Amino acid sequence: MPHDDVDHPHRRPDRPDQDHPLTYAQTLEIALRELLVEKEVFTAEEINAQISRMDSRSPAIGAQVVARAWTDPDFKARLLADGSAACRAVGVEVEAMKLVVVENDEATHNMLVCTLCSCYPRNLLGLPPDWYKQRAYRTRAVREPRKVLAEFGLTLPEGVRVQVHDSTADMRYLVLPRRPEGTEAWDAERLAALVTRDSMIGVGLASPPETTPA
Repeated sequence: MPHDDVDHPHRRPDRPDQDHPLTYAQTLEIALRELLVEKEVFTAEEINAQISRMDSRSPAIGAQVVARAWTDPDFKARLLADGSAACRAVGVEVEAMKLVVVENDEATHNMLVCTLCSCYPRNLLGLPPDWYKQRAYRTRAVREPRKVLAEFGLTLPEGVRVQVHDSTADMRYLVLPRRPEGTEAWDAERLAALVTRDSMIGVGLASPPETTPA
């Protein structure tokens, strides 16, 4: 098994998370990866290409999906009926993940969590924030969601029901936030700038229009 002082040909020196002593899990991952390359299951180039593709994912992808749903009623209906199929139809790959899209409205506010670990729609939002993976969020989001939302700066009216959705390894959720008022004439590209990562997790709202330049 590799050691920290050994040069590993398939370790990525450009990644900042590898500029420190290896943990046991990282050492195990490198050993497995090098074995797969040695056995010609994958090439180093194929592995690096997959890593680069994963690193390129960001909340901007999800924001584009949300903005399209705000401006295209037919797409919105398809997205709510089958999130995975709707995304694939517009060129957003969700792979084998079952994507369920839940819509915020005047009566209901949706919030996402993974109580088991950190299951998250990475294809649409990129890497999850650190707080999403912490035990405190994973347990409290279910027990006291309003209190958790308030700590994020979001206080909802008493009449609004908070619905918490627990992601799994096979099924991920995406919140379709409410479209901000005053944006009726905006196109999808401009609207996407108002869609934040937190609004698609449900711990925030889409930004008001005055926060972006005309």
